[in-house]
Order: sequence, then structure tokens, then C-alpha cells
Amino acid sequence: MMNGNEGAAFELIYAVVSYGMGSKLMQKAKKYGIRGGTILPGRGTVQNRILNFFSLYDERKEIVMLGTDRKTAQSALAKLNQDFRFEKPNKGIVFTTLMCEIIGSSHQQREETIEEGENKMYQLITTIVNRGKAEDVIDAAKAAGSKGGTIINARGSGVHETMKLFNMDIEPEKEMVLVLSKADVTDKIIASIREKLEIDKPGNGVIFLQNVHQAYGIYE
Repeated sequence: MMNGNEGAAFELIYAVVSYGMGSKLMQKAKKYGIRGGTILPGRGTVQNRILNFFSLYDERKEIVMLGTDRKTAQSALAKLNQDFRFEKPNKGIVFTTLMCEIIGSSHQQREETIEEGENKMYQLITTIVNRGKAEDVIDAAKAAGSKGGTIINARGSGVHETMKLFNMDIEPEKEMVLVLSKADVTDKIIASIREKLEIDKPGNGVIFLQNVHQAYGIYE
């Protein structure tokens, strides 16, 4: 897979915590210089502690997404790990992916670049499919070596995702599946999802990939 993030000056922080902890993490993040973020409900699917991505099986989770500059992300991540003890089992996980720019916020782009030799051991596979298909994505990912992921409810508005009801356009509900993968099995997992969900057919979904930069709470 090609890395399209060279030169990125910003990072997107993902924190996956137990239900009800998202607001607490957001408050701490603001103390550490992050201006704001988004909290999404989700549920975990990991059934064992190998790559214990989202702790307990089918447990309610909250996904906190925080965008900030790279320097702030590195500092805040270390402090959040101290506060929430992600190194302990079932405390959650926090990791970052790289972004080139943040538009529509008070952040200003900084002259930073990503040095050669960044840790690319893990990658985040995000799959968006029609409601009811998320479990198929998880099954396909597991068949290719994944240990699980998390499912988030969403809503689509693309040209192929609308349907008619009494001549009114209805935007069907979607499901977004996040799978944290070791880089050496990413291609295999994506190929499995792509085949099982027939992603190449219009309206069946979309997959995108991000490199993970920093991470706390991953267990081998």
C-alpha cells in the first residue's frame, strides 16, 4: 500500500473507551491543548486479548476523534495515557493517524514534515457499508487474520446510496467498521472484505486505509 501522508503536519487522534468515558477524555484533551473533537457511539467485537483492540466482545464503546497539530498530539497522547492507563487491559486504546491539513478550524498549518523511518507497524482499515453488513465485514476481516474491530452507526448520502419512498429520497443508514491491522496482513484483510462485500459494485460500500503513527493499549 502506498503511503499518502508524507509531509503531514497534523494528526487525527482516535480514542476508544468504555461507554460514558468519552466526555471525560474530551475534557482532559482540551486541558492538553486540543480545542475540540467528536464523540461517536460504537460497539467492540474483539473476543480475546490478542491485539485486544476494543477490549470486551460486543461491549458498548465511545470513539473520540480529535484533530490537532502533530506536536500537540504527541504531548497530549502521552498525558492521556497517564490519565486513562491504556496500558492496562480493558482500559481502551488510543492511536493517531496522519493528516495533511485541517480545514474549518482555528488551527494553522505548521511547517512540519514526517521523518523517514516512522513506525508503520499498524494500519487502520475503515469500511463503510449498508446497515446490517458490518458483521460480514468483521467476519471477512477475521478470516484474513484480523482479531476484531469496532462498529459505528452512520448515514450515507452518495448518489448510489439513496432510495425512493413515495417519491422522496431516503438516506439509508450505514455502518462504519474500524479494524486495526498489522501492516503485513493489511492487504489480505482488505482483499477479503472487498471480495465478501463485493465492494467494487456501486452502492456496496467503500474502504480506506490510514497509517497508524502512535498507539497505546495494543496487546499482543
